[in-house]
Amino acid sequence: MKDLFSSHSQNYSRYRPGYPAELYNFLRKLCREKGRAWDCGTGNGQVAGELAAFFEQVYATDISINQLSQAVQRPNIHYTKQAAENTIFPDAHFDLVTVGQAVHWFDFEKFNSEVKRVLKKDAVIAIFGYALFRSNAETDEIIRHFYNDVIGPFWSPERRFLEEKYRTIPFPFQEIEAPKIEMKQNWSFERLIGYLNTWSAVKAYQKEHQQNPVDLVKEDLQKSFGEVGEVNFPILLRVGRNT
Repeated sequence: MKDLFSSHSQNYSRYRPGYPAELYNFLRKLCREKGRAWDCGTGNGQVAGELAAFFEQVYATDISINQLSQAVQRPNIHYTKQAAENTIFPDAHFDLVTVGQAVHWFDFEKFNSEVKRVLKKDAVIAIFGYALFRSNAETDEIIRHFYNDVIGPFWSPERRFLEEKYRTIPFPFQEIEAPKIEMKQNWSFERLIGYLNTWSAVKAYQKEHQQNPVDLVKEDLQKSFGEVGEVNFPILLRVGRNT
């Protein structure tokens, strides 16, 4: 698994979007038992924090100590540095496994084997993330140009799995039909720029060119987006049971 976010873990924690209540309500209803959940690739613990509201115990793992140092703290969340593909958890231990915006970095075959080992029979796995956001038409045009043409060559190859809506990722579980979920929020322009600056391709561009590429579009974005604007993130979601 690659670690592309440790160097800016504070900004990642501050600016990355969360997930809507609709997602967590869906998962809560699917889980027959709510004893233990594993949030894999937890990052700043945003998903773990939500799971802690309806699970007795949440175990959250990541390979980045810097990310874990910024993580949400709850009495029933247990953070450890572990790779997704090889954990110390017992067999048939969890009622739910979640992966938010991280599964595309994993070794799929090894991770799926580990999930099948630690997940109880008929328990739930959910992998989710968010696609490129939408806003008003003018902002969308600027963002598409920035995403594809300015920083396009600097995206890691794994990014394609997000663009393919996680449909091309191996998923050897009994798949459950998932609802269409979107996350709409009103963001300040400062939040929008902060979010763009967390993109891994932005960091890669900056490292090579010694220039922040966000500065190339910042002025045009401010004109199109305004001081406050709407952002809409389509949620990518695959859910299944361990048979």
